[in-house]
Amino acid sequence: MSLKADAHAVLLPAIDDLMLTDPMAHFLDKGGRALLIGETRAEYVARRMSDARRRGESADKLRALTDRITGLAGPALVALDQEPSGIRRLHGLVPQLPDNEVLYAMASEETERVAFRMAQAARGMGVTMFLSPVIDVVTGHNPWLQGRTLGTDAAEVARIGCAFIRGVETAGVVATAKHFPGHHDIDGDPAVDAATVSGGADALAPGMVPFRAAIAAGVRAVMTGPALVPGMDAVMPSSLSATTIAALRGGGWVSPGWWSATTSTPSAPCAASATSRRRRSRPCAQGSTCCFCRRRTIWNRSAPASCRPSPKAACPRNA
Repeated sequence: MSLKADAHAVLLPAIDDLMLTDPMAHFLDKGGRALLIGETRAEYVARRMSDARRRGESADKLRALTDRITGLAGPALVALDQEPSGIRRLHGLVPQLPDNEVLYAMASEETERVAFRMAQAARGMGVTMFLSPVIDVVTGHNPWLQGRTLGTDAAEVARIGCAFIRGVETAGVVATAKHFPGHHDIDGDPAVDAATVSGGADALAPGMVPFRAAIAAGVRAVMTGPALVPGMDAVMPSSLSATTIAALRGGGWVSPGWWSATTSTPSAPCAASATSRRRRSRPCAQGSTCCFCRRRTIWNRSAPASCRPSPKAACPRNA
């Protein structure tokens, strides 16, 4: 691959409707391999898709868009936010998970089954990546993630997040655990302004529990956040921090073929990069997205039972 093609391959530009603009079509035609189907700022803030969108979008329209994307790019990452609690870009187009109160009462196996049905329906429309679940354990102030998290109990966040991940991955959709290294308490909204997570490394430790569990459960992507986290790197925000990403990738958590996705700037989440290793003998150029990688799954036998793959579940894989 050329350097120019590699540069296209690491970008994740966004659209906020189901229409592929000419610039986006050109991007895919020139080597782009990923696209984020996003939402408007108003929908992002409301944690709800607009009534007009809900009336106007259909499974057929989404399938037509993803068919055009793959027609231009070949196998592609077609990503969107479909969170257990929070932003649900697919609104009524797929089965939805219940709210947090019900999720906490549900057995992990039932959560996994519902997540599988949701992801299976999305995969049938050409979606290949969910930018979810949000597994930050928020115990303080956090306007950025209000209404999007799974609670303040790290063990329960890990349990529900793992069940969601297993269901999504088994359906052939890439799940994304976010936002590493966790944002327990933050002084602003990094989607619109510079913001800093409070405390040092000790303050981050409880929030690492769900990330370790998610990786043990077989998640294929982890997204870093756009805020400054002095407990990891006092100079650069996580999405741009070589220290943070190196700690994530080199912390003994990661199996071959695992991807790291990062939001690109401390602004609205509209781009990502990914790294991967191809199944073929020649590895991807560093930083390029490989959409149909396979990997030898390494299950962490020391992980809590709730975070291990279900015995009856198929190994997560791309369709």
